[in-house]
Amino acid sequence: MALPSVTAAFDDIDTPDRARIHTCVHCGFCLPACPTYVLWGDERDSPRGRIYLMKAAVDDRVPMNADFVRHFDTCLGCMACVTACPSGVEYGPLIEATRGQIERRYTRPAGDGRFRRLLFSVLPYPSRLRVALLPLALARPIIPAMRQVAAWLRLPARVRALLDMAPPVTLAGLMSSLPERTPAAGEHRLTVGLLTGCVQRLAFAHVNEATSRVLTAEGCEVAAPRSQGCCGALALHAGRLDQARTLARALIDTFERAGVERIVVNAAGCGSSMKEYGHLFEKDPDWAERARAFSQRVRDVHELLAELGPARAERHPLPMRVVYQDACHLAHAQGVRQVARDLLSSIPGVTLLPIAESDLCCGSAGIYNLVEPATAQELGDRKARHIADETPDVVASANPGCALQIAAAARRLGHEWPIKHPIELIDASIRGTGWR
Repeated sequence: MALPSVTAAFDDIDTPDRARIHTCVHCGFCLPACPTYVLWGDERDSPRGRIYLMKAAVDDRVPMNADFVRHFDTCLGCMACVTACPSGVEYGPLIEATRGQIERRYTRPAGDGRFRRLLFSVLPYPSRLRVALLPLALARPIIPAMRQVAAWLRLPARVRALLDMAPPVTLAGLMSSLPERTPAAGEHRLTVGLLTGCVQRLAFAHVNEATSRVLTAEGCEVAAPRSQGCCGALALHAGRLDQARTLARALIDTFERAGVERIVVNAAGCGSSMKEYGHLFEKDPDWAERARAFSQRVRDVHELLAELGPARAERHPLPMRVVYQDACHLAHAQGVRQVARDLLSSIPGVTLLPIAESDLCCGSAGIYNLVEPATAQELGDRKARHIADETPDVVASANPGCALQIAAAARRLGHEWPIKHPIELIDASIRGTGWR
């Protein structure tokens, strides 16, 4: 008797690559590294389980339905499985292609669809995001009191998460911008372009300013083109591949015209995506080579400082105990771990504190803490408890989403740590200004 036919889950546009799928030998090394498997113990919510589902979809053996989609929506895309995998599975392009199929071929429930469209019509566009953040800047003094009101808990979970994760914006930060060119201090070593980002440039302008000061102090001329837009990271990680490519093309063009030798990034998620442009455009003959060449010039700011060699600018003491939080897209996706710790340890007076489960995601993961707030909160609180065990003076994190996630978890648990980007601590040490 013939089996009933199954409507194909995937079409031929940006299909997950079979060769990458077949790299997985289902050994299980990824299981204890995966946050959702650690939380739930469900094989379908593990990397190898999701890869099995991808293969079934490529082979037309499963339909594109709510159950199928759910297992991919719950993936944080943290790439911890990439670190754990002995077979070299490229999970990033696989999950992004699968999510691309979902975003094009699956009709989400109306509320979920509207919420996601709203996020992606605002977050990747700095001018729109500036307008959206303006009320937060004006309401900033009363937000802590709002969280104490009983009505706060009656808000829909996603709305509450959106407000809880809202960055500490100021009017000055919303209106600030870096000079388009900042000359090197002393002898010129390198000309670099600085990605100013979306949320980063508006809510964490002080991080961009600190990055520019450190780079110029170390002999770099810094270009920060005002015409630059979003790198496309949020869209790429969510499977909105056409939007990601549109944003990536514009960014590549901007930095090609800027005439820089390196492109420096101080946000982990952005850096990982920009290094993946070769994958994103691998089937586009007009952009494949330009994308590869661009990605080869991208450096996380910690990588670039290490590449420059011995520090030129003197470091002044900062006596403090620091927990360095490994941002997933820096540690797992880019493989940048020790160099950040080495740079912090080079500051006189700094004591680095190791924490338990340092490789486990904090739950930020792009828009994950907005669309999956319950799971994100569980992971955020877990991370915050491990940090609290070490009683740090400062928490250092190299990703804006992680900083917001950890700050929200700390508030829930009654902690108030200063959360700084490592480059801010290096900047404070060079300037001799202290870290507060």
